[in-house]
This record gives sequence, C-alpha cells and structure tokens, in this order.
Amino acid sequence: MAFLDQNPAIGFPLAAGLGLLVGSFLNVVILRLPKRLEWQWRRDSREVLGEPDTYDPPPPGIVVERSHCPHCKHQLSWYENIPVFSYLVLGGKCRNCKAPISPQYPLVELLTMLLVVASVWRFGFGWQGFGAIVFTCFLIVLSGIDLRTQLLPDQLTLPLMWLGLIAASDNLYFPAKPALLGAVAGYLSLWIVWWLFKQLTGKEGMGHGDFKLLAAIGAWTGLKGILPTILLSSVVGAVIGSIWLAMKGRDRATPIPFGPYLAIAGWITFFWGEQMVGAYMQFAGLK
Repeated sequence: MAFLDQNPAIGFPLAAGLGLLVGSFLNVVILRLPKRLEWQWRRDSREVLGEPDTYDPPPPGIVVERSHCPHCKHQLSWYENIPVFSYLVLGGKCRNCKAPISPQYPLVELLTMLLVVASVWRFGFGWQGFGAIVFTCFLIVLSGIDLRTQLLPDQLTLPLMWLGLIAASDNLYFPAKPALLGAVAGYLSLWIVWWLFKQLTGKEGMGHGDFKLLAAIGAWTGLKGILPTILLSSVVGAVIGSIWLAMKGRDRATPIPFGPYLAIAGWITFFWGEQMVGAYMQFAGLK
C-alpha cells in the first residue's frame, strides 16, 4: 500500500481497473438481488400462510451463474463481458439477438471507476481508502436498486451500518461514540419525520429503508454528518426530482425514491463533511 501511495502513476490506473471490474459486479447485484429477495419472500409467504408449495425455480444467483442476455438468454463469453469495452464494441446490442443492452451497464461501471479513484485520491491506498471504496460500492448498489424497484434491502443497509461501526471501533475515521450517535440520530431523524407526516396526513411519506440507510450513513460520517446529509439530500432531491418529474410529465404526487439522494449527500459528507461544516461556521462567524 505504501508503494502505491508513493507511485500514484501505478496506483491510480490499478484503482481505475479495479473500479471497472467491481462496477461490473455491482450491476449483477443491482439486477439480481431484488429478484432473489422477491423469490424468497414468496416462498416465506406460502410457508406462513400454509399454502401448498408450487414450482417456482429460483432466479439466477449473484455469484455462480454466468451473465446472459435478458432477452434471448444467450450466455456471455468472457470477451462479451469486458467492462465498458464490450458494450462499445458490440454497439450496445446483444451479439446473438441484437436486442439493445441497457446503458446502465457501462454507466455503473464508469461511475464505480471514477468513485473508486476518488476514494484512493482522498484517503490513500491504505485501510481508509479501502473503507471508502466499500462505503461507495454499497451506496451505488443501494441507489441502483432503489431507482429500479423503490427498495432499500436490509441485506445491504444493515451490513453497511455495522461495517461503519466496526471501522469506528478501530478509530479508522473517528472514534466509536460519534459513529454510534450518528447511526442513532440518522434513524430517529427520518423516523420522526415519517411519524409526524403519517399523523398529519394518514399517509407514509417514505419507506423504512430510508431510515436504515441514513443510520448507515451516520455510522460512517458520525453525528456531525447527519445534518449536512439531510440538508444536501433535500437540495439534491428537490433539483433532480423536479427535473425528472418534468421530463416524465408526472405530477408531484408521483412517488420518487429518496435513497439515491441520501446516498449522494452521504457520499459528499463522508468525503468533505468537515470542510463543509468548517466553511459554514467561518461564513456564519461562529469560528
């Protein structure tokens, strides 16, 4: 790790290559994990209700099954599965049936590459950089799943929170107490908003996954990161959400996933939260 820190001309290209490979795997998780969860939920529901078991083959697993075209089920060869490159060479179409390939694949791969490089640029090639990469990858997957399904699975939000608390137990970014308080404050802050909104309107304004995601972000950013994350996510959500509704021709009653906005704000706060808070306090004359 010290060698890579001292030789960024080698370290950053390696980080970029790693980011592309990891981004390819994140695509698999984004697409397959919700289907696996729904399949398991159906099985559990039949068992709880005492209904007879029916033939319901499981969807492809996340690790073992090879990638394939969702249209013709053609299994991809290794040269058809090279991140970004294969998409460009194939012209964004399946080699077998010529069906269009979703641009999600190269976009997630490129995004992961950029954010992995940003992680090692900001925190170096040691444990802090590795933790930043893990945090970043979880946020990318959660954002992708929420955009596609409006789900924030416990199978991702809770491990992310525990990983943040474990990192704080070794004082990787800050001590354990701020991380624990950040997780508690993150969950309670959105839960209180949800509860008040439900009492006033009789409707649920957000899903419970949002509480857990902010709790996970709080474990990684500390108590001081909760307020900047909430404020930034509100601004990002207002801007991007309004643009999305206008482009789709939808009204403001249309439900919009809030997870991606929390993820964007949490990532920014994790990387530059202290600088933002310091700049604000100096601007407000509090420092």
